[in-house]
Amino acid sequence: MKTFIKNGTVINPDTAFIQTTNVLIEDEKIMRIGDAQHEEAERVIDATGLLVVPGLVDIHVHFREPGFPQKETIQTGSLAAAAGGFSAVVCMPNTKPAIDTVETLTYVLQTGKRHGAVKVFSSAAMTYGIEGQILTDMESLRKAGAVTFTDDGRTVMDPGILYDCFCKAAELDVPISSHCEDHRFVTSGSFNRGKFSSLLGDPGIPALGEELIIARDILFAEETGARLHIQHVSTARGVQLIREAKARGVRVTAEAAPHHFSITDEQALLSGTMAKVNPPLRTEQDVEAVVQGLSEGTLDAIATDHAPHTIAEKSHPLERAPFGLVGLETAVGLTFTKLVHPGKLQLMDAISKLTINPANIMGLPAGRLEEGHAADIAIIDPNKEWIVEPDTFHSKSRNTPFSGMKLKGKAVLTMVNGNIVYDENSPSG
Repeated sequence: MKTFIKNGTVINPDTAFIQTTNVLIEDEKIMRIGDAQHEEAERVIDATGLLVVPGLVDIHVHFREPGFPQKETIQTGSLAAAAGGFSAVVCMPNTKPAIDTVETLTYVLQTGKRHGAVKVFSSAAMTYGIEGQILTDMESLRKAGAVTFTDDGRTVMDPGILYDCFCKAAELDVPISSHCEDHRFVTSGSFNRGKFSSLLGDPGIPALGEELIIARDILFAEETGARLHIQHVSTARGVQLIREAKARGVRVTAEAAPHHFSITDEQALLSGTMAKVNPPLRTEQDVEAVVQGLSEGTLDAIATDHAPHTIAEKSHPLERAPFGLVGLETAVGLTFTKLVHPGKLQLMDAISKLTINPANIMGLPAGRLEEGHAADIAIIDPNKEWIVEPDTFHSKSRNTPFSGMKLKGKAVLTMVNGNIVYDENSPSG
């Protein structure tokens, strides 16, 4: 089947290409970018006034399968990804059972191929059961398809075990993705420690708890030569630590989540447990530092940390409600509303941090819009104004602090291998 996308602003950040032109797709591949003819195309898409970009890549999602189908499944999570403009995702391993064996990893990857609307990749756990005690068989898991190793949701606290993990990761040339929290220092709390946690009677989560592990893991990466990826950076000092490490030549990359560059810990007063996320929403100074980190390149990627929970769970008292919020379907809107439109991040940089940069960090065959490559494409309306309505989410869960927020910028169509997996204008979405 031939598809012709005409008159869109085509962006390929891998080559810094941006031009109003056409894209011809045949079967699963991009055949031509430029003055292609469309007389024989069975499907013509008019992208006038829209951005035609590589399918977005999210290297940090929780699809909760196996173990927690009431929150999300690989199928429903992938539908949410498609609705957000994403064509590829990397699942985190804190499922039940954890993704710590070849069998469980294979189950996730095969389920993604059978039921996923987008391309589903997966991490694997650093330690069995994500308990921080015994290293997994990293070599076998890597051969089976794991693109990174992480105990996301927890931090490996034993330095000897962690050192061995970094050495093995260096040998395999695979990144370690680090959830940075010192569990011996951070033992309680739901929100950032400060004025607003005090108002809510919450002991608070100190920024230092995150920064201690960022500093520690950078030293391990520097010592072993391993590739380190810092997840969901949320503090000003964390950004500075990464900036300094990069200047020394440490092989470190980092991501920011949309909620960490969009809202502050004051949101807790408005949204309660819906604003409970780990690491927590931080201060205005921290938000500004995260934005600066993205702008200057210290933070390489935007990743959602999509973490679905049921409304019943989020309705528990503050100390018992789980951490996390869903992010796939609001990521583009927040990126354009908070970064691109105010001029805090250039358009090309924003698209890079949503596509080629995360793909390169994890070594994924994604993030490019080039002739001969897979036709994984997102069409974005940068000026579309819309209200966040959780009841319309494709995700199984509705836990978001952005309900009712007006955003400007939205993915309106997503293609994977030339097939439309999301179309805002179709009756089914």
